[in-house]
Amino acid sequence: MPRNWIYENSVRNYMAMHKIRQIRDALAMLNPGEVREAAGRSFVLELGATHPERYREMESLLLPAALSKERRAQARQSLYRLGEAPSQPDLRIYEPGMDAPAGAFFFRREQPLQVIYEILGKHPGLQLALASRFHPFREPVTTDIRRSVARENALFSIATAIPSVVPFLSLPWAIGEFASDTAFLTMNQIRMAFLLGGASSRPVGYREQKAEVAGLIAGAFGWRSLARELVGKVPFGGGLIPKAAVAYAGTYVAGLSLERLYRLGYAYTESERHAAYGDAFERGKELAASFLESHRRQPARQ
Repeated sequence: MPRNWIYENSVRNYMAMHKIRQIRDALAMLNPGEVREAAGRSFVLELGATHPERYREMESLLLPAALSKERRAQARQSLYRLGEAPSQPDLRIYEPGMDAPAGAFFFRREQPLQVIYEILGKHPGLQLALASRFHPFREPVTTDIRRSVARENALFSIATAIPSVVPFLSLPWAIGEFASDTAFLTMNQIRMAFLLGGASSRPVGYREQKAEVAGLIAGAFGWRSLARELVGKVPFGGGLIPKAAVAYAGTYVAGLSLERLYRLGYAYTESERHAAYGDAFERGKELAASFLESHRRQPARQ
């Protein structure tokens, strides 16, 4: 056996173990208990209407017929008609034209989903709890989770190459706390898995989601190797855009696969991942190019 092969294999194994230790250290920063608490937060949603038929329309939106008996019972613990709530309502959805308290939302029959987006926009602290209990909130919340975490990972991959970008970023952790891109990107994907699990009314935690966590860690090297390859082929630093696009696409597709797993019980096939990856890669390139162009236009900070 050639000595060069033995040496190179030893180096690769050492680097892999080193990155795994970095990921392990990064994961110590995550607290799935916070996600469980947010998803399980109790709240009271009050419906107000002048006729039983209007009540049924609103309840049909929030409690669709396909909902299981267990999920329906869980949602009913948070949903009450006007005057029946055991405590002060946190949210109110009323029939248009009613004399409603300040902050109430109105259900419009011609645009039934509009009230869902209005509530999510005004109550970000209840997003996970709402998605966990009421089906129509789930898709917009999980979509936002995928997009925001993919964006964070794309911008982080730029910030590690251009330190002057850091002051313009809004990320959940300080850049300097991480030894490598791999550690941050993997940790953020696992954080995404916790959030998607919470929004999907699934058990949240390292033990509860061990298969998903293991899969994300196992995939922590393949698409990042692709990022390094792309960067190396583009001269004069132009590889930052494909590097960020790979980070975006890898994260976004992982989120899509997890969301399907929690919704249907099975994840994306390899061919579906490839198809979704191409579209997400293009969106990641657009995001990175737009961000870098905006950064170039910013006046230099003193």
